[in-house]
Amino acid sequence: MAWSWRYEGTNGDAADGPAESFPSQADAESWIGQAWRELAASGVTTVVLVEDDRVDYRMSLQPPAE
Repeated sequence: MAWSWRYEGTNGDAADGPAESFPSQADAESWIGQAWRELAASGVTTVVLVEDDRVDYRMSLQPPAE
């Protein structure tokens, strides 16, 4: 099974990001923990963790609303 991230911009449209593939969910999550600030600075607002073609979960890169 291959794990990867999809990237979305403000309107939920696809956003550019690295086409990384990971052997495990833990590896993918570790990578996003290091890369999220750079992705957010480039306009990515949401990341979606995908295992092959199945969406595992989505996560916002935006700070919580006050």
